[in-house]
Amino acid sequence: MFPPALIGGHKDRQLGGWAPLYADVMEMVTQDELDIIAAAQRAVSTHGDGDVHTVAAAVLDEWGVIHVGLNLHHFNGGPCAELTALAVARGAGARDPQLIVAVGDQGRGVLSPCGRDRQVFADYYPSIRVVVPTPEGLRILSASELLPFGYIRHS
Repeated sequence: MFPPALIGGHKDRQLGGWAPLYADVMEMVTQDELDIIAAAQRAVSTHGDGDVHTVAAAVLDEWGVIHVGLNLHHFNGGPCAELTALAVARGAGARDPQLIVAVGDQGRGVLSPCGRDRQVFADYYPSIRVVVPTPEGLRILSASELLPFGYIRHS
């Protein structure tokens, strides 16, 4: 199966501890999706420092290339890993990112994007799909599913 650090976990009320999210993962997540999760996990494990760089994100572009980026934690906010990964992908020539995921350090697994990231996805990448953890396992959602009734940016 998949290691708990890759999938993440949820609070098991009956057991009083953390339990891995394995339920129905195979039916919900494809090999490409597992590959970008693994790429983000490798990036945060290899390059994270537990202080300033604690989350990595991976983006799958229109050619099937995976691009990774890490967050830069700072008291003023700093960029999230998802925004950094999108910038890295753009810098490499990607114009139509297909899929994105963020993974936390120290075994936190797949993380849900923050509100700022959700708004950026809705504004600039409305067709991007996002891997998110749920109590039932990992799910792939569209930007509009992540931010229903979001602010509409007018040019």
